Amino acid sequence: MSTNPSVAVIGLGYVGLPLAVGIARHFPTVGFDIAQPRIDELHKGFDRTGEVDAAALRASTIRLTARLDDIRGCGVYIVTVPTPVTDDNEPDLGPVLSACRSVGGAMAKGAVVVFESTVYPGVTEDICGPALEQASGLKCGTDFFLGYSPERINPGDREHTVDRITKVIAGQTPEVTELLARVYGAVTTGGVFRAASIRVAEAAKVIENAQRDINIAFINEITMIFQKLGISVHDVLEASATKWNFLNFKPGLVGGHCIGVDPFYLARCAQDNGHHPEIILAGRRINDGMGPWVAGKVSDLLGAKSRILVLGLTFKENVPDLRNSKVVDVIRALRERGHGVDVHDPFADPAEAEHEYGETLIPSLDGLAGYDCIVGAVPHAPYCAFTAEHFGTLLKPGGLVADVKALWRGRALPEGLRLWSL
Repeated sequence: MSTNPSVAVIGLGYVGLPLAVGIARHFPTVGFDIAQPRIDELHKGFDRTGEVDAAALRASTIRLTARLDDIRGCGVYIVTVPTPVTDDNEPDLGPVLSACRSVGGAMAKGAVVVFESTVYPGVTEDICGPALEQASGLKCGTDFFLGYSPERINPGDREHTVDRITKVIAGQTPEVTELLARVYGAVTTGGVFRAASIRVAEAAKVIENAQRDINIAFINEITMIFQKLGISVHDVLEASATKWNFLNFKPGLVGGHCIGVDPFYLARCAQDNGHHPEIILAGRRINDGMGPWVAGKVSDLLGAKSRILVLGLTFKENVPDLRNSKVVDVIRALRERGHGVDVHDPFADPAEAEHEYGETLIPSLDGLAGYDCIVGAVPHAPYCAFTAEHFGTLLKPGGLVADVKALWRGRALPEGLRLWSL
């Protein structure tokens, strides 16, 4: 295997683009995406995900393309396409299998195909390997080889970037593992960890997000309990956090492409192997029910049908990422209760919000007034900076401030306004 292989990164989203730009600093690199508009905007130096700035894009030697011919004959293919779930919360391997068909049609003998997409143990070898064989006519383990290195991108996180984190790697053979160590080791200062096998690496990734999901579910459940007792969960957490080994998770809406999705992959794997995963699925039920629960609390406090402004639609603060946003659950549940709901988000792309959720975003808060309630759903920086004047302008006298994410904890409100928080 070449010590300086050419690399093709398949999928240029939140995961693939930063990785491809990083690899291109050390190896000849092609970045492939099936969406030509995505390639066009990247050529102009614009990354809609906000993960790579224009200067870094323009300075990169990466070749960006939507043409399969441009990835023919590369030494290493790294697949970073999404792994969503269906409407029934079953794993949807469609994007991964589509990538296998594309790569299989382009690769030559000796190629290494690495998957970063989150899957359950066995997918790389038992599903992707045969799919690549079928598309290429080559034999897995003889003519081409597999690898796995789970992605750990956290959208908007400027500390744990791909060039700083530890990369878990595993190859089908020891030689493949060492090749991955060279490629990924050149990209990150965090070093590489050689997992015992591809299945171990797949399992490590899927439990990372399942663990967070379960911990947040516990906090969400005690939030519901403490609401009945008239206790603020944030006051409780503040006190509990003084213990040295307390895990200080926060309550809220658990969306995004990872934490709200990956546990279903682990659950399906467990069920296929004869085990019913009680804790994993219980955590998912609690977290998936959080949006309707919040909407119910707000609706009960309002009483009558009201005019509501929801602040924030992305799945987390200060990023444009709308994937699997659970704010949508709050909005829909409020509308089902007869309320009129407007939505504003300074980071979300209006066209994407319309396409994904049918939501028409309010373009600006300027001139808005007369709401019965505002819901602080996402702690974007502009919302966290609200002053008493903002509340007084947006709300009617006696209006309700529903603070889902503790944006305005301890903030003084104009006289007469009501505050509800978790």
